[in-house]
Amino acid sequence: MAKKEVNMLSGNIVKGLLTISLPVMAMNVLNSLFQIVDMAILKNYDTSNGMAVGAVGVCSTLITLISSTVIGISVGANIVIAKYIGRGSRRRVERSVGTSILFSIVGGLILAIIGIIFAEVFLKWNNCPDSLLKDAALYFRLYFVGVPLFMVYTFGAAILRSAGDSRRPMNYAIICGVIKVTLTYLFVAVFKMSVTGVAISTIFSWVVPVVLYIIALLRNDGMVKLKIKHLRFYKQELKEMVTIGIPTSLQQMLYSVANVVISATVNSFGAAATTGISIANTFDGILYNISIAPSLAVIPYVSQNLGAGNMERVKKSVNRGILIASAFGITFGLLSAGFSAQLSSIMSSDPEVIAYSQQKMILISSTYFICGIQEIFGGALKGLGKPTVHTITTLIFMCGIRFVWVYGIFPLFPKEHALTFLYMVWPVGWILSLITLIAVYRPTVRKLTLKLKNPEPLEAKA
Repeated sequence: MAKKEVNMLSGNIVKGLLTISLPVMAMNVLNSLFQIVDMAILKNYDTSNGMAVGAVGVCSTLITLISSTVIGISVGANIVIAKYIGRGSRRRVERSVGTSILFSIVGGLILAIIGIIFAEVFLKWNNCPDSLLKDAALYFRLYFVGVPLFMVYTFGAAILRSAGDSRRPMNYAIICGVIKVTLTYLFVAVFKMSVTGVAISTIFSWVVPVVLYIIALLRNDGMVKLKIKHLRFYKQELKEMVTIGIPTSLQQMLYSVANVVISATVNSFGAAATTGISIANTFDGILYNISIAPSLAVIPYVSQNLGAGNMERVKKSVNRGILIASAFGITFGLLSAGFSAQLSSIMSSDPEVIAYSQQKMILISSTYFICGIQEIFGGALKGLGKPTVHTITTLIFMCGIRFVWVYGIFPLFPKEHALTFLYMVWPVGWILSLITLIAVYRPTVRKLTLKLKNPEPLEAKA
């Protein structure tokens, strides 16, 4: 085992989970902050009366959709590799690593070709205003030129985390963010390259981390190692990775769709409400990244110990993960709710906008720990080989219920209380999803425990 990796098969579970989740949390929060700084630079040095900011902004929904898909599939690689680490199969680990890297390269090239060819089509589907279409399409195409790098970047992080190494991904993410902000300032503020400068700085920011990931995997002294001879598609490993990754990526996409439904409804309350929820969403995004960090640590813990046949440690990992997620969610959620006015005032001085932002932040932030707990159970089920369950609960309770809530029940409420009721759909959805995930998790654990204790009779029945 490499020095930077966490031994998930023995030792203190809480310490191990924190060792993985804290760098993940820091990495995700820093990424959000870097993006805020990046857009602030474009806003301050935009010479096109806000057109450049609008052009980049109109691409964000589509780019988030693609990013979520890539991240979701990379979770499949994380789980498959972690399972084989638990089994102690170095050969299968190396085959899985090679398959993952090649998949990221080929998949990235395919996405790049699609994005470059169909940029205007996708943007028109997203109702891009004609005045922004030219610059938006330019940014979109340039961004997709770098998508193969983003794919390798994302899969590299997932591969290292499968062995419990989340420090190097955090360090590489910081390097990526610093390069991006520095180059954005150089290209936009100094060379006046507008959207072209933002896109090129994004592409260049991925180059150094990708090189570092490849070097790290080639030189790694643990089981997770990239060998050139294994840089090919292995049918079994690819099938397992995609089987887990596609439902996970679909789940991420459904989250995005569900949030669009709510935002569109709030927009009907006017510009102040639109600005207010945008501010609240910025801080919600940071809180979300904090809340889900423990689940990203639980996934490889469950996968490795399932591979090793240690179901008791699987259960302990999930239970410890719940405690950590609750602690993170409650602490940072109450801080966000308690200081909602001060946080909102960072982005606006309009009392009405701040009030709208607070309205959402107070309710959502104070209940975010429920989201963290349900993500723990969703991650555990992925690690146990049940990835579609979390996707189904997301479809029903995060997406489907919002359509009923928004178009069926919401119009019946008086306008003065309507938004508070609208925002209640978040905790209600989390609670219903949590109940369903627990109902599936418990029998799944019992069945796998019995199977590991009595493998021959169960196999004979099958």
